[in-house]
Amino acid sequence: MRRKLVAGNWKMHGVKAQLGEIEAIAAAARANPEVDVALCVPFTLIEPAVAVAAGLPIGAQDVHEAEKGPHTGCISAEMLRDVGATLTIVGHSERRADQHETSHDAWAKAAAAHRHGLEVILCCGETEAERDAGRAERIVQSQIEKSLPDGAAPDWLTIAYEPRWAIGTGRTPTLEDIAAIHAIARAKLKMMAGNGAAEGIRILYGGSVTGANAEAILSVENVDGALVGGASLTAEKFVPIIEAAARASR
Repeated sequence: MRRKLVAGNWKMHGVKAQLGEIEAIAAAARANPEVDVALCVPFTLIEPAVAVAAGLPIGAQDVHEAEKGPHTGCISAEMLRDVGATLTIVGHSERRADQHETSHDAWAKAAAAHRHGLEVILCCGETEAERDAGRAERIVQSQIEKSLPDGAAPDWLTIAYEPRWAIGTGRTPTLEDIAAIHAIARAKLKMMAGNGAAEGIRILYGGSVTGANAEAILSVENVDGALVGGASLTAEKFVPIIEAAARASR
């Protein structure tokens, strides 16, 4: 059975005054050992977060595919490792939309992260227009096909399905819709990585996950955890999701 993973994405939020929230989240993670918990924070917070997280994995929200060079404002995988990060998100829909990143970009970033020993959460998901046009399954399949790096394996790779229209809107797909996309994603992984690796790779759901809906979502077949945005910024909102994941694991 795949262990549940609850990963928080702080996005462009967080200053040192909020380190107490990270300490409280780390305490909740220790209190729920059935579940894996991680936080992906802004680069400026990675090192101080590692210092107070007491074993809670701290990650980044993006990584550059190059080792080094003239890439103003970008952060390499080696730099992330140097400040204590153990994982990174790549291919998030907000970067695909706002920074015009492609699935090829996500592939290159995931490969670079893996080369430097970082775990990767690789995101995929359709827009509202794509879903309304009946293209959600094809979009997710295509993004996985074009983004999945060589050697995909459960010890370093996680997939996160995040329908773009559900992020930060309070809207979520139906449980049936979530199940359908996760099944499609699992089948695509089997085609590309083989049955053994694909059975072990976790597929998270992300998009307006809260303490109120987490247990139902996390009980859906092939949903192996959650990638949580706004609700991960405080222990008050994030801990109930961790606890829901623990219940769904029992």
